[in-house]
Amino acid sequence: MRTAVGIALGVAFVSFMLYSAMQEGRVQCEVCLDYGGGSECRTSAAVDREEAIRGAVASACAVLSAGVTDGIKCTSTSPRSIQCDE
Repeated sequence: MRTAVGIALGVAFVSFMLYSAMQEGRVQCEVCLDYGGGSECRTSAAVDREEAIRGAVASACAVLSAGVTDGIKCTSTSPRSIQCDE
């Protein structure tokens, strides 16, 4: 009986993980950003366009900025270009 419950829980967990993975990444965006004399382009995927852009900007700013304050300023910078595939 315990083995059957364990298998059922395992199948449910794997099914949930597959379902979650399929729901994410519906929109993929590439954002190019200029900040602090540097330029960086990064890609991010998310459920919606705004979240994908936010993720790509954060990723680019992680490369372009140094420190928390600089990172906040970088994420407030308007991207040079945004290209999304929905």
